[in-house]
Amino acid sequence: MKLTSTSCICPVLVCLCFVQRCYGTAHHSSIKVTRNQTKHIEGETEVHHRPKRGWVWNQFFVLEEHMGPDPQYVGKLHSNSDKGDGSVKYILTGEGAGTIFIIDDTTGDIHSTKSLDREQKTHYVLHAQAIDRRTNKPLEPESEFIIKVQDINDNAPKFTDGPYIVTVPEMSDMGTSVLQVTATDADDPTYGNSARVVYSILQGQPYFSVDPKTEHYQLYVPESAQVGSAVGKIKANDADTGSNADMTYSIISGDGLGIFSISTDKETREGILSLKKPLNYEKKKSYTLNIEGANTHLDFRFSHLGPFKDATMLKIIVGDVDEPPLFSMPSYVMEVYENAKIGTVVGAVLAQDPDSANSIVRYFIDYNAEDDRFFNIDANTGTIKTTHVLDREETPWYNITVAASENDNPGLLSHVTVGISVLDVNDNPPELAREYDIVVCENSKPGQVIHTISATDKDDFANGPRFNFFLDEHLSINPNFTLKDNEDNTASILTRRRRFSRTIQDVYYLPIMISDGGIPSLTSSSTLTIRVCACDRDGRVRTCHAEAFLSSAGLSTGALIAILLCVVILLAIVVLFITLRRSKKEPLIISEEDVRENVVTYDDEGGGEEDTEAFDITALRNPSAAEELKYRRDIRPEVQLTPRHQTLSTLESIDVQEFLKQRLAEADLDPSVPPYDSLQTYAYEGQRSEAGSISSLDSATTQSDQDYHYLGDWGPEFKKLAELYGEIESERTT
Repeated sequence: MKLTSTSCICPVLVCLCFVQRCYGTAHHSSIKVTRNQTKHIEGETEVHHRPKRGWVWNQFFVLEEHMGPDPQYVGKLHSNSDKGDGSVKYILTGEGAGTIFIIDDTTGDIHSTKSLDREQKTHYVLHAQAIDRRTNKPLEPESEFIIKVQDINDNAPKFTDGPYIVTVPEMSDMGTSVLQVTATDADDPTYGNSARVVYSILQGQPYFSVDPKTEHYQLYVPESAQVGSAVGKIKANDADTGSNADMTYSIISGDGLGIFSISTDKETREGILSLKKPLNYEKKKSYTLNIEGANTHLDFRFSHLGPFKDATMLKIIVGDVDEPPLFSMPSYVMEVYENAKIGTVVGAVLAQDPDSANSIVRYFIDYNAEDDRFFNIDANTGTIKTTHVLDREETPWYNITVAASENDNPGLLSHVTVGISVLDVNDNPPELAREYDIVVCENSKPGQVIHTISATDKDDFANGPRFNFFLDEHLSINPNFTLKDNEDNTASILTRRRRFSRTIQDVYYLPIMISDGGIPSLTSSSTLTIRVCACDRDGRVRTCHAEAFLSSAGLSTGALIAILLCVVILLAIVVLFITLRRSKKEPLIISEEDVRENVVTYDDEGGGEEDTEAFDITALRNPSAAEELKYRRDIRPEVQLTPRHQTLSTLESIDVQEFLKQRLAEADLDPSVPPYDSLQTYAYEGQRSEAGSISSLDSATTQSDQDYHYLGDWGPEFKKLAELYGEIESERTT
């Protein structure tokens, strides 16, 4: 079993593929393909019959560095369809066709016209096709083949590093390893011994020696390789087959033991080398690993033929890659006070080119399109400054992304997050925590706590609490309420006196002052509104509205609504009754028993016979104007009297006194007139009656047996009337 490197495996695999494809050619036998199966889109399988095809060619190898005058013969193409009559035409396409490689279209011979270098290109892939010379139709489908450049020993080995400077501790034991050197050969390690390196010491004997046949392999890994990714493969050759060829790989020593790891691919029996930690060309340019491959299935019958393992040295060369700038910190946190002037320095970032070129680094802030630009950065120094006046209460924290690029290669960018904390200053006065609805009961006592208030501050905790509550010293002492600071960022509202009345004043106002604990301290003023309400004995508020006084008597809202509804119904009934009375004309006398005096009162008093302006007495002086008999409109007379007709001479001769007598007689004899006295006042004043007045207007001066003491029992509405009649009775008794 022998280990070979990945770089050596690949050519071996290519060669194996080439040999497999060219196996029949070596024996000059044709490869026959009778049919091919392809799958339709619908999933069905259809059999396609193709014409028999056969290619015949020599081994396609060409030596590198050919210096002869004639083109170098490569090989020959031949088809089974070619009968030698020249009807078949050979066409060559692919890498180098027509420039490096030419073909005789009749015979199929291929020649190389140029000198080739295996170290520049190891093989060429070409395509050949045979067509009918007359019809130009293909006789065979196009086939692919490879022309491999065969190596010659034209490269001398080279040391990868040097010169070497090492130190050896004195009194070191013989055989102590002092230094390991590595030389590489660009020739093909799979062909002959051209790439095998043998070491020897030209100077320094007999103190030092070198192992002339130390075999090792090398692997190139760029420093930009990602951690966890596979960076290379290595394979050990085992002549056994099946499970007897199974093996595992392990790293047994080396300075790259903590940087790389190796695992086994059971399918391909390869060792997969992976990266455990990031590489840095500027810090370490190479690593050495000692890798061991061992069989997993051992047969103890053949243990004497062992050991069934082998080890090799793998040198890993770290490749330099142009890397983006590297920031000095993975992230930055900076601070700036709010309300700072525009252009205030917040902080600075620092990035450097990690490569040996150490290019100049430029900085800029990576803004999104919708971001407001509150900061800018100096492209050369990385100093960050403000572009706006900041407000901590609006935005206490900003996150920005700073990018750095090399001046020589702007496309290589690195980014870092910068967090900017806005520090607080005491620029907001305290204020009440909320709008308070403060209530004082009418039956409150002096010193009673009616409410507790608190405050808040938009500033940070250091510039907010502790809060101080107090009354304005410039105002007079409030006689109703006072304020007590509880020294826990709250304050209590207390009463100064007992009993409040809504009828006298239902709302009170209490101005207060609040200061915070910042430096310098800020103070604000607020006014508390205190409402007077009716409360139960336990302090529970019943009502605070003036329209609810009836509720204090124990009436609920529903009861009040019912009372109002009843009042409205009664008013409607009264209005309806009055309306009906007015629409119906009732007689003045409802019944014969209902006989009462009618008193007709006039506000104006006539001036007697001499007054000719106040009243018109023409009708009395001219009886003819009232000649027609007028009947009462309130009752219908039972007997219809015949109208009186008098001559004009008779009427003119009648005196007014006689006229009145006549009318009086008619009234006495008229059965339709009311049977009660009627006081009728005329403009004519007659002679005084000897009988006197029978009216009851002057009844107050007459003797009466009526008792008016019952008026005092009728209530306050008849109090005045009872007092008047009580005085009359007292005068009578005296």
